[in-house]
Amino acid sequence: MADIEQILGDLNKDSFVSLLKNIIGESKYVQNNPPELIPEEDRVVTHVLNSLLPYSTTTRGGPLIVNHVSYFPKRGNLIVEYPGTEPGKILSFVGMHMDVVTANPNDWDFDPFSLSIDGEKLRGRGTTDCLGHVALVTELMKKLGETKLKLKSTVVAVFIANEENSSITGVGVDALVKDGLLNKLKGGPLFWIDTADKQPCIGTGGMIPWKLDFTGKLFHSGLPHKAINPLELGMEALKEIQSRFYKDFPPHKEEQVYGFATPSTMKPTQWSYPGGGINQIPAECTISGDVRLTPFYSVNDVINKLQEYVDEINENIEKLDTRGPVSKYVLPEENLRGSLTVTFNEASSGVACDLKSRGFEVLCKATEKVVGHVKPYSITGTLPLIRDLKDEGFDVQTAGYGLMATYHAKNEYCLLSDMCQGYRIFSSIISQLEA
Repeated sequence: MADIEQILGDLNKDSFVSLLKNIIGESKYVQNNPPELIPEEDRVVTHVLNSLLPYSTTTRGGPLIVNHVSYFPKRGNLIVEYPGTEPGKILSFVGMHMDVVTANPNDWDFDPFSLSIDGEKLRGRGTTDCLGHVALVTELMKKLGETKLKLKSTVVAVFIANEENSSITGVGVDALVKDGLLNKLKGGPLFWIDTADKQPCIGTGGMIPWKLDFTGKLFHSGLPHKAINPLELGMEALKEIQSRFYKDFPPHKEEQVYGFATPSTMKPTQWSYPGGGINQIPAECTISGDVRLTPFYSVNDVINKLQEYVDEINENIEKLDTRGPVSKYVLPEENLRGSLTVTFNEASSGVACDLKSRGFEVLCKATEKVVGHVKPYSITGTLPLIRDLKDEGFDVQTAGYGLMATYHAKNEYCLLSDMCQGYRIFSSIISQLEA
């Protein structure tokens, strides 16, 4: 086991930083926010290929098998395979996506679209999420190609398109799974490299985006008894809905096992109304927000419950708490009732990784060996693609070597030392799975 790690050695810092500089230089063109910004992941693919093709069967320079798979122009995925000697024995590194969230240069203290270095800090959009991982896994595969190390396991790296916008399908890993191009990866652990802080991330949350529309009656604010105030209706109805939600979906005992930072939550994040004077009670308003759901509850159950809450409130609107002596939601003399409706955008389910799998075991041992301790964690952030992979039968484990503190944030950076440890963790995983 030790021989494999010695042969793979440490991360070649100069090579890694040089590659990352080239990749971050493309970050402006791989921002994912359609329809304005549609990423061209092939810009990143070009740099990865420049590093790996000299060690590939394409050029006859090495053993790497490279497959560039595109479903849309300029939006490719890249599957790189280092063949092992034992059929069916495999491990894979997946999830290194080649698109990024947007960045406004006016908000940053440095140029987000070029790599800058400040001591250990490697700064730029994508350094933590996830172009830094693209460069890191590229260096691992390059080293395998250089050394031509004899392994029983086939090692596969899958660099993917379109992770930052799962509402658009048929571009990235979902299309690869549909086409059966990843089926062979079910033969061993699949490590999804797209989280942060060097520890195994063993659970993620589901997300249900919701919108509540409230209808009242517009009137002068000096005569509130003649109005149905949709803002007050919204506040009281949302309070009732949240109370019922937390009663029906309380903290789950498994959340402590998985180390979730929070239980399931349902909260507003946006409030809007059509506008009007300050002396005018509006006719309608909208409150939007999300449910973040730990993977021990069903997304469909929650959606059905939220609809049930709304229906019951509408049927008993006159029983809902009011705000003051003339606040009301029913005007019998006008045969008017306030009302609310709920709608949902695309929901996704969370995932709880298998804590008894071989993949989890080797990831924990490698992390403890390299970092000095292992403390798996879970968050109610979403990674919908890995739930799909688990449902398809893959042994999915997740990790990452950027910084959660700068994830999707302005002034994003990662630490070179963390990436070096990530490389050593990969080497340890490979070594353990050869035993």
